[in-house]
Amino acid sequence: MKCPYCFFHESKVVDSRPTEEGESIRRRRECIQCGKRFTTYEKIEEIPLRVIKKDGNRQAYDRSKLINGIVKSCEKRPVSTEQIEELVDAIEKTIFNTTEKEIKSTDIGELVMEKLKEIDEVSYVRFASVYRQFKDINSFKLELEKILGEN
Repeated sequence: MKCPYCFFHESKVVDSRPTEEGESIRRRRECIQCGKRFTTYEKIEEIPLRVIKKDGNRQAYDRSKLINGIVKSCEKRPVSTEQIEELVDAIEKTIFNTTEKEIKSTDIGELVMEKLKEIDEVSYVRFASVYRQFKDINSFKLELEKILGEN
């Protein structure tokens, strides 16, 4: 770490402790050349995730959009808020554990459908009908037949 006083490139850590929030580490350092002390903070680098929409536009990932879409599909269904939170947490764990900085919205949609099918099939069909943009009753029927064939 470069000293802010003499700009020497070596220092030693004298003291380390977590900040009150626990989000970073506070380090007291001492310059090897001039002996002056200074403070640095170390924190996890958060890489913002960008979502590639169907039309090719890119936007920052927004958890609330994901929650809102799932909540709409679960309206008047026996799906608790905790289940929705757990579902979103599981999806985020999957998408944030990749090394990619961008993800297609279609990939997120597929993850939602996969997880939603395990919780409530009606909510799954509702989400799929909007996500897959069923054009007619036959495409809707095909999706239902897939579900019934799996059971």
